[in-house]
Amino acid sequence: MDNFIVSARKYRPNTFKSVVGQDSITSTLKNSIKLSHLAHAYLFCGPRGVGKTTCARIYAKTINCQNITEEFEACNQCESCKAFNNSSSFNIHELDAASNNSVDDIRNLIDQVRIPPQIGDYSIYIIDEVHMLSQQAFNAFLKTLEEPPRHAIFILATTEKHKIIPTILSRCQIFDFNRIKVDDITNHLKFVAEKEKVTADVNALQIISQKADGALRDALSMFDQIVSFSGDKITYEKVIENLNVLDYVYYFRLVDAFKTQNISETLLILNDILDRGFNLHFFINGLSEHLRNILVCKDSITIDLLELGEKAKQEYLKYAETTDMNFIFSALYILNKTDINYKASTNKRLFVELALIQICNINNITAKTSNVITPQKKTERPSKVRSSVTDNKQVSTFPEKKVQDKVEEPLKIAKSTPSIKDAILGIKTEKKVDNSKKEFQEKIINEFSQQDLESAWKKYTNNIKTDDPGLFNTLSTGTPTLKDNYLITFDVLNQSQINTINLIKREFTLSLKQDLNNSELKIEIILNTQESTEKKPYTPEEKYEYLHKKNPKLNNLSKQLDLGIS
Repeated sequence: MDNFIVSARKYRPNTFKSVVGQDSITSTLKNSIKLSHLAHAYLFCGPRGVGKTTCARIYAKTINCQNITEEFEACNQCESCKAFNNSSSFNIHELDAASNNSVDDIRNLIDQVRIPPQIGDYSIYIIDEVHMLSQQAFNAFLKTLEEPPRHAIFILATTEKHKIIPTILSRCQIFDFNRIKVDDITNHLKFVAEKEKVTADVNALQIISQKADGALRDALSMFDQIVSFSGDKITYEKVIENLNVLDYVYYFRLVDAFKTQNISETLLILNDILDRGFNLHFFINGLSEHLRNILVCKDSITIDLLELGEKAKQEYLKYAETTDMNFIFSALYILNKTDINYKASTNKRLFVELALIQICNINNITAKTSNVITPQKKTERPSKVRSSVTDNKQVSTFPEKKVQDKVEEPLKIAKSTPSIKDAILGIKTEKKVDNSKKEFQEKIINEFSQQDLESAWKKYTNNIKTDDPGLFNTLSTGTPTLKDNYLITFDVLNQSQINTINLIKREFTLSLKQDLNNSELKIEIILNTQESTEKKPYTPEEKYEYLHKKNPKLNNLSKQLDLGIS
């Protein structure tokens, strides 16, 4: 039996030209060789399987090549290239930092760096998974990495750049490798299939490329797996069966069931998917991706965003023409909420089934809510604040809004759908209106005494004691006074208390009008600026002044410590 070599090794690129999907990086490396601008340290970072170590090896072989081609590729004919191809080169040293991450390993490497190359001009040290080095190993490596011998070049490779200390990053030229595009992986798989004399369906190769998630090595490993499963003929059906990929046909069937509001068919399709062994969370994410693809096909400009074959694109285009955009938005919202709360759910199947039922009922909810008449709220102009100073008292008056001739009764809207559906459709939930506190429709004047006023005042403050303790304290600090023409005055100690009362001024006045049965009463808030020995500090500034008067050295202390008032 012949020794089998996996495709990821057999078809590993050995020149810059054969590297897949990293054109900008390979061009930069070739230009650095052309211009003799070789740095002493490089950092190759990016996801797994995108060519970091491969590019490091090609670069190391090329800079030591004795007969570089006109395209600045290694010749593969000289003594250095042959030694590299036979894995017997003494100029290229590879270290796996995942298993050699101690200070002693780095010290051995530093001692080895001092030895000049026997063949060629450079000794290249490739350190893979460099983020696995310990903190002490990084520190031991710093000086050598910054000022290595002239013949030494370091190439560091990692999948987690954020774990490398900044002092190492600052000493390297950094190359960020991107995920390889689906089309690039598919074309490479076609090339491998032709070399291996395997007949492969393009749609099948597309599925392998999507499943690889940008990693060419993963795609080649899956290709070998499919060949072992199906022989020399790869079909779409065999790929989705072997890789456990949920066919998009199921998703199209679901969309049809959603449109016809067929809940029974929806649940049966879900049951079929579960019988095939698919995970519910995987299914939710796949359905979200499917609806996203339909949404992308709504505009011909964005069709290229689909990394699918032509047959699949045409199918999505057909469904995009007949699927309402608002339906897609609403369904995506439900699926997103389901995805977020999936792990917290105890009965996961029921949780997903409820989400699908909600999607089936989206059109019904839209039809019901479109017939609801939302009352228009009249815009109120903010009342002007008039201030005057009389007898060392600053008076702030708040004129009441004129009573409208007709008061519109708020419409009562029944809550017919769950809150999640309201949120989906952008329905504003109507606040319940307390009909007991509506404006007076006619002028009512009822005489009341100071005692009646204090009783109504106390009643209101007691009602807000639990909900708003701060406002309760403000209204309880003094006693209201009844003046002529039903004017009520109330003294406060500072501007902060005025601002607090302003927030509930209109509601408070309306409450007193109803309790005292008088539509003409008004309230004036008076800021008492007279000096009083019993006045208590209220704001942070007043507290600071109070303490400063008691201890003048406080000002010097705050300056020394650079403290402020907050």
